[in-house]
Amino acid sequence: IFLFLTGYVHSQPGTVTKQKPPEKINVTATTIVKDTSGTIYQYDIWKKLLMTGYYRLKPENAGDKNTAFLLIRLSDEERKRNLENSPKPKESKSFTTGAAVKNFSTTDIDGIKYKLKDLKGKIVVLNFWFINCPPCQAEILELNKLVKEYKDSSNIVFLAIALDSKSDLKNFLRTNPYSYTVIDSGRDIANQYEVTSYPTHVVIDKEGKAYFHTTGAGSSISYWLKKSIDELMIEK
Repeated sequence: IFLFLTGYVHSQPGTVTKQKPPEKINVTATTIVKDTSGTIYQYDIWKKLLMTGYYRLKPENAGDKNTAFLLIRLSDEERKRNLENSPKPKESKSFTTGAAVKNFSTTDIDGIKYKLKDLKGKIVVLNFWFINCPPCQAEILELNKLVKEYKDSSNIVFLAIALDSKSDLKNFLRTNPYSYTVIDSGRDIANQYEVTSYPTHVVIDKEGKAYFHTTGAGSSISYWLKKSIDELMIEK
C-alpha cells in the first residue's frame, strides 16, 4: 500500500514487487482494479480506499506485467497488525527532530489569530497541504478521525496550513469537511520552513521542538501521528 501512495509526486503510483522473480509490476492510473465480484473501480476511488489501510491490491496473474488487480479488504485486526509493523515514515527535510520550530504568526479562515510561540505547553500538529493535491485530499478522512480521538483534550492543537486563498478553501470545505483548524494563504509559512513537498506533517512537542515529521501520504501516516501524540501525552 505504501508503495502506491507515498512520495512527493503522486500522479504516478508506485510499484508492487513480485516474489519470484524479483520483478516489478507497474501500477498506474490506467491499471484495472476490481473487487472479487468483478466490479471495476476508478483510480481515484481505489486509491482512496488504499489510503485507509483497510485494503490491499493482489495481482490476478503475478506472471503478467499487465495484470489486473483485486482489491482485497483487510479485517480490523489485519489492518492494526499492518500498521503496528509499518516502518516509520521517512523524515521531512524541512525540519530537524529535537530542534525548535521557528515561530509563525497567522490567522485561520475565521480570523482567529495564532502564534506558534503562544502554543508552548501544548502539542501542535501541523499539516502543510493545498486543495489540488490528490494525496492531501485523500488523507483528510483519516486525519478527521485523528482529531475526533482527541476532541476532549485542550492540550492538542491541529493546524492545517494551506496554500490556497480563503474563498477557495471555504468553497472546498463546504463539501469536504476538514476537522483541523484551517489556515489560508499559508505559502509564506511553508516558505519559512522550506516546505516544497505536500502533504508534510509535523508534530511539535510541548517545548516547541519537532518530535515527528514526514512528507508524503500513506495509510500509516495517521497511525504515526497518533503514536507520536500519545508518546508526548505521557511524557512528564
